[in-house]
Parts: sequence; structure tokens; C-alpha cells
Amino acid sequence: MHDIHAQRILILDFGGQTTQLIARRVRECGVYCEIHPWDLQADALIEFNATGIILSGGPESTIADNAPRIPDEILKLNVPVLGICYGMQALVNQLGGEVRAQQNHSEFGYASVSVQGNNALLDGLNDSDDKSGAPALDVWMSHGDRVEKLPDGFEIVGTSENAPIAAMAHTDKNCFGIQFHPEVTHTLQGAAIIERFVLDICGCEGLWTPGNIIDNAVNSIRDTVGNDDVLLALSGGVDSSVVAALMHKAIGSQLTCVFVDNGLLRLNEGDRVMETFAENMGVKVIRVNAEERFLTKLAGVEDPEAKRKVIGNLFVELFEEEADKLQNVKWLAQGTIYPDVIESAASSTGSAHLIKSHHNVGGLPSSMRLKLIEPLRELFKDEVRRIGVDLGLPGSMVYRHPFPGPGLGVRILGEVKKEYADILRLADNIFIEALIKHDLYNSVSQAFTVFLPVKSVGVTGDGRRYNYVVSLRAVETIDFMTARAAHLPYDFLDEVSRNICNSIPSISRVTYDISSKPPATIEWE
Repeated sequence: MHDIHAQRILILDFGGQTTQLIARRVRECGVYCEIHPWDLQADALIEFNATGIILSGGPESTIADNAPRIPDEILKLNVPVLGICYGMQALVNQLGGEVRAQQNHSEFGYASVSVQGNNALLDGLNDSDDKSGAPALDVWMSHGDRVEKLPDGFEIVGTSENAPIAAMAHTDKNCFGIQFHPEVTHTLQGAAIIERFVLDICGCEGLWTPGNIIDNAVNSIRDTVGNDDVLLALSGGVDSSVVAALMHKAIGSQLTCVFVDNGLLRLNEGDRVMETFAENMGVKVIRVNAEERFLTKLAGVEDPEAKRKVIGNLFVELFEEEADKLQNVKWLAQGTIYPDVIESAASSTGSAHLIKSHHNVGGLPSSMRLKLIEPLRELFKDEVRRIGVDLGLPGSMVYRHPFPGPGLGVRILGEVKKEYADILRLADNIFIEALIKHDLYNSVSQAFTVFLPVKSVGVTGDGRRYNYVVSLRAVETIDFMTARAAHLPYDFLDEVSRNICNSIPSISRVTYDISSKPPATIEWE
């Protein structure tokens, strides 16, 4: 079996908003990669044993005091390096070139980069010829400073109107820098550039495929678990469903799934989960009805982080209670995926800020008796979906919209009450069913309804209503790290709003959230 981690790309994150997109593009080349903060310790950097290194963009200026720096060990390693935007300027600054603040020459958005000379990274790529007839690339720029002088040994291999040095190369050292962002779709040859670097320059073979990932995970699960039994926290969402199929393939009857109905699920979710897994997949599933316990624990809790901790801790309590009823259960399996890990982490310097803790990353108590196993921890959402299909899961399950681990607990703003959850379940179901009916469900990446604990005046017939407000949310995204609000038709939104208000007397007003991520997050809490 191939060692799918043997060839690996290290991505050093300087705080760029699109760093996760770089990782996605590398994975699309069939190569494993990891994102680490720019201040990664020297021993960890060397231990990683990178086949190649990519330096991300970032919001800082390389010439500012205390600017993030490339670790000295990176510059000493004999592996290919690609600096993107800030990463290129950091290379120039630290290798003896010159970077200047050029407010009048900043570039944000589309630019045309003329390719010069021959180099392994850009040679042969072309979107349209420039005025001189040289090949030119349509790219996306986002920078204020610019490179004025190259370090020794580098040559200019790309120029733009506002950046005379838009791309550089040191052929002998396989070190490259590009001022633009190849990870975004606006750079038309971006995927080809990253593929050139990862496959051709770094010499990676493309071993990171769904089949190899499954084989590796199955063997790893068997080696880790041995003869122990495993309890799986089954939510019915995509991630935990794929974990269930993967664990079942690996250890069969050693797996017991526990489905906790916490009273914070979607309409008829519990019955649907039991039918799918217990009846159709032959997986052993225990259902625990715990609505009252969760709502009691959540009474009076308003802070989102506090709610996540409460929900996460109670989940573990219930799983351990169920484990005590069984023999030989030593492990708790969860559907943690790579974006959960990224969003819950902060760099050692604090330059990466905690956005929110995930129930399955930051919400678990240190006193937990069961050992944790997370087979999807290295995977992005689209990778999880692909291996789900390869494992034979139905498309209706694999391509279902994500549902947060704390469920409606983070879609009810402020304190969680049964009344609020019951209202939200009905409204959310009307929204989702309408998306399916109008063939819009698969055109958005995630859609849901949020309950706002405020009341608004409305009118029913000749009477006054003073009831609750809900907000609809639908987004389009590739990686769930950045997203834009879906441009749903107004007629559709009008229909959904009328149906919700007419069907649910407790709701007097429906709004639509048009916020992008960033600055907002996809979920409201």
C-alpha cells in the first residue's frame, strides 16, 4: 500500500484569508498538505519533512516592525519554495532584495501579468498575449507593497502594470515568488501553476486519492483500535455518516453507533437517522432520547461558546454512560474534519485568532475517559463527500447540507428553549423543502433558518401580531472557509416568507441574511 503522507507540502500561513484555498488546490493535485502558522517551531518544521513549501499571503507589511518572518530553517532547507503575495515579499526582504510601500501602485482585483523568459513555473501558460505579443496571464492581485529589487540569483519572470516584478524565479534553488494569488478562481491558470509547482517542481506523484485515503484510514483504524470496541457519536450529518461507513468497513461489529436526540435536531431527524443506518446499512445504532437533559443544562446559558461547551460536555457524558453499559468500549469516534481543526486553532503567537470552538474539537472535557479517534481529521468537506460516495453511501446523504454538531443550539440566538426549538424546526423545514421543490437545494452549499429571540409587530387579517423573527441563510462556497450569500430569487424568498408566517403563528417576520464570510461566519453563533 502507498504511504499517502510520504510526499507532503507544508503551507506556512501568514494570516491570509485564502490560505485554506491553497491547501484545497494542492489536495486537488492529489498531494497531501498541511497548514501551519508562520511561527512554526524549528524542530516541528524539520520533523515535518516537507517535499515542498508554500508561503501564503497575509495582511501585514513585510517592512513593518515585528512583521511575520519566514523561519530561517526554511531558507536553509534544500526543497522547492513558492512564495505567494506576502510570501514572495518576505522571501525578497529576507534574502537581500528590496520591498517598498507603494500606496499609489497597489493592486486589488484583476491584473494582467506578462510572462518573461523561460521558467519551470510559468513557461507555456497563457491566457492572452500582451501588447508586445508575449504570453500574459489573467490573475487576481491583492497587495499594497511591491518588490523593487530582487535578491541575488533571482530573475524577473512576470510583470504587471503596477508591479514591475510580479513573478520571480531562482532556477538553481527551485525558489519562486508570485505577487498574485493562484489559489483563487479569478486567476485562470492558478490551478495549473500550483500543479506545476507540486507535481513537476516538487516531484510529487499524486497519491492522495479517495481510494488510497480509504485504504489508509481503514488500516490506521484497525492498527489503532486493535480488539477494542468503538462508540461512534452519530449525528446523521455528512461527516459522522462517512465515519460510520468507514469504521464499519474497518472493524465491523466492533462498532456501536450512539445517536443522541438532544431536542436540537431538524424536523423528524431522529427517525430518519435510525431508518437510514439501522435498517439500510446494517450498523448497530442505539438511540438516546435526551431532550430534557440538554434543555435543562442549557437553561440560562446565552453565550455561544458557553453553549458549545455545555452541549459538548453533555454529549460526552451520555456517550460514556452508554459505553459503561457495553463491554470492551475504549474509543469514541467523531466526525471532526480539517476545517474544524483550523478554525479552532490559534498560532503560538496569537496571530491566528480563535473564531469559535467546535464541539468536537474545543468542547470536549479533559476528564473524558474514552480515547478519541477521528478518521476524517485530515480531510476537507469535499474530500469527505468523495470518499463517502466511494464507500457506497447514497448521494442524498453524502451531499446533504452540513449541520452543526450543537444543532439548533447555535441557530437559536441566546438562551435555548424548547418553544424556540419547536418553532425553528418548523420554519427551517419549510425553507429546505421549498429549496428542494424549486430545484435550488443543490445550487447552494448550505441553507438553514436562524431563530432570533426578539419580537416584531405584524398583521393577520385585521388583527395585530407581536411575535418572533427568523432569518433565512443560504451560502455558496467551495471550502466553507470563505463564502458569499446565495443570490436566491426574490419571488422564491417571498414565497418562503409567506408560507412560514402563514403556517407558524408564532412568527411575524422573516428576514434574509446577505452577509459574506468574512466578515461574518456561516453560522450565526
